[in-house]
Amino acid sequence: MMKKIFAIAALMAATMPMAAQETYENAKLAQGDLNGTARYVGMGGAMEALGADISTIGTNPAGIGLFRKSSVSMSFGLVSQDGVNSVLDASKTNASFDQLGFVYSSRTGKTSFLNLAFNYHKSRNFNQILSASHALDRAALNKLTYAKAKNELLFEERMSDNGKYVPNFDRPYLSCSQLDDMLSYWGMSYDEDDQMWYYYDADRYQFNRAQKGYIGEYDFNISGNINNRVYLGVTVGIHDVHYKHYGEYVEHIPDGANSFDVTVADTREITGTGFDVKAGVIFRPNEASPFRIGLSMATPTFYELYSNNYTYITDGPNSINTSHIHDASARTSYSFKLYTPWKFGLSMGHTIGTQVALGASYEYADYGSMDTRSITGEYYDYWSDSYITDSESDKAMNAHTERTLKGVHTLKLGAEYKPTKDVALRIGYNYVSPMYQTGGFKDGTIESPGTYVASAADFTNWEDTHRLTLGTGYTYNKFNVSLAYQYSTTSGKFYPFMSYEDNTTPDDSNIADGVKVNNNRHQLLLTLGYTF
Repeated sequence: MMKKIFAIAALMAATMPMAAQETYENAKLAQGDLNGTARYVGMGGAMEALGADISTIGTNPAGIGLFRKSSVSMSFGLVSQDGVNSVLDASKTNASFDQLGFVYSSRTGKTSFLNLAFNYHKSRNFNQILSASHALDRAALNKLTYAKAKNELLFEERMSDNGKYVPNFDRPYLSCSQLDDMLSYWGMSYDEDDQMWYYYDADRYQFNRAQKGYIGEYDFNISGNINNRVYLGVTVGIHDVHYKHYGEYVEHIPDGANSFDVTVADTREITGTGFDVKAGVIFRPNEASPFRIGLSMATPTFYELYSNNYTYITDGPNSINTSHIHDASARTSYSFKLYTPWKFGLSMGHTIGTQVALGASYEYADYGSMDTRSITGEYYDYWSDSYITDSESDKAMNAHTERTLKGVHTLKLGAEYKPTKDVALRIGYNYVSPMYQTGGFKDGTIESPGTYVASAADFTNWEDTHRLTLGTGYTYNKFNVSLAYQYSTTSGKFYPFMSYEDNTTPDDSNIADGVKVNNNRHQLLLTLGYTF
């Protein structure tokens, strides 16, 4: 039986009129970490109603209105991932510069103040190592391409001038992907005798990915209070995205004496900026009581982003049979927009004398409503002397986002106790419900520009997050120093590629079992402050 391997060299990324991102890649950019000053982290972030901490500038801006003196602070520390091995030259422990800000407080009345503030903080630390491995039973990454071919999602067979069957790429590009193009190099063969497509089965895989980078948030705030009972604040935030990952997916192909490994290496970098507006209010229902309630809301973060990815597939230099695969690579660069969901917050705070502070906060955001947008054009605006891009919602990808992601509930609890006026002890707990729907998956059949530029098939459905925090602080004259420890744990299920099940022909099923993975992190955070 003769087989012919068709080398499909037509990578259409250069001719893309527009592009958008994929749901699982977008999800990495949408949520933030618990980070800021050591006092804020030490109390689990439950300071939205207590206020008087610079980190509330990005959660409930009215918290800045509780400052009575001007102050400046700076925070830095170490973040270490637990339970993983260093791979791909990535370190599991990294230094981090986390916060720098100041508040200028001015009295406008006997009991009223007007405050101005600026704060930088690292809202997301992307540093993470993800590793997974598992057996594959009659499954393989390139079998996805086979399934699409068989079901006419990727290409149709047609007769060429010389009488041979070849893939037909006259179909719209939205039904295939850059990764499909590359996988067509690997084992996608057509037998001219029985007119059947063939592929290689794998018996196991190994996956490693190293992420790094951050989202820096620059917040500008104006806030104040009315008669020391009602506090109001507005913050305008600028978000600066720096994300990069490198990953290697290796499948072992058992082919008797000619067994071989295939490696798909993927590098992706995302950069760009966005902005949002946050508003908040804090009020004391009873003038004689320190108990207070906070309400806050934040607009979506309106991101304009640029992605650059490079993918390479090979069976290595020592391959016994070089007809298995032709080394192939592809590079794609594109711009897109992403609008994250609205956020709404409710918080409570209470103090007992000068020794005890108690806080509780709740936040909700519906990540299924995220709007992935394709760039449709660019024009020069003479008024602003800048280029402005037009965009439209990627309806197909947004429908997938709605099916895959859901509303997230965040609960924060914290307490501070001062055994003396200069020493503080803190504890906190933070819970974040899962973002991913049960049974969610990366869908490579969506007719979307985001599908075409996809360069990796893996996805992880992360579950809920638990954070436990401890902290301490010391004040000496106008100086203060605080130290916080945070342990964060998240579990999830990793899938190397989308499963496909053909009930009519069981042998054509391509089902990969989910593998449990964890993202457990230790953070040690130090804040130095000065009040004047």
